[in-house]
Amino acid sequence: MGLTMDFGIAIALGFIGSLHCAAMCGPLLLAMPALPGGPGRFILGRVIYQLGRIATYCALGMLAGLVGKSLWFAGFQSGLSILLGTAILLGYFASKKIAVSAPAVRLVAGLKSAMAAQLRQRGLRSLALLGLLNGLLPCGLVYVAMTGAVAQGTWIKSVFFMALFGLGTTPTLLGIGLSGRMFPPAFRLKLRRTIPVAICLLAGLLILRGLGLGIPYVSPALDASGQPACCVFPR
Repeated sequence: MGLTMDFGIAIALGFIGSLHCAAMCGPLLLAMPALPGGPGRFILGRVIYQLGRIATYCALGMLAGLVGKSLWFAGFQSGLSILLGTAILLGYFASKKIAVSAPAVRLVAGLKSAMAAQLRQRGLRSLALLGLLNGLLPCGLVYVAMTGAVAQGTWIKSVFFMALFGLGTTPTLLGIGLSGRMFPPAFRLKLRRTIPVAICLLAGLLILRGLGLGIPYVSPALDASGQPACCVFPR
């Protein structure tokens, strides 16, 4: 799979998934304090929050990339893509049946407490911290994106993948933060139904990538070193 397709998937996954984020994070976006200083400061504060959230995604992308790089150098490229694609499908269909563990509950409670403290502040720093913390909240969509980031092979590409995923979520979430009604509920509901399609598409492409069927950009054949025999981009 070429880089263009990988990164296009990251943006699309972010944009489509942001309709899910709108339902989950909408109340938080509407509850964020308005900074004194007029409309300019208000908009700046919302942008700073989004940048903080994307910064956390980039940090998660670096971790995913380091894991992926280790597996890549170990010669598990094909198996890794197939395994990750399969894991996405299994995780998606089984997610509603998995109970949340006690440590995860405590982690979420701690994050929400820290976020509540920042909501009581009125400054750019507090909004940036709020965005950073929000990026750490457990989210199945973020985990799907991190799976795609692991498959990139280098931490730089993984960071870029997660950054584009975050940017894909920004139009919807920033619009809600600015107006509270960028997308009508009926429209959000219709687009949320496309989330399973986007997740299955990413999983399917990862599996095809690992199979190395010789399809340019989608499932290129791998050479002896495990790199795509066509469509190779410089590292």
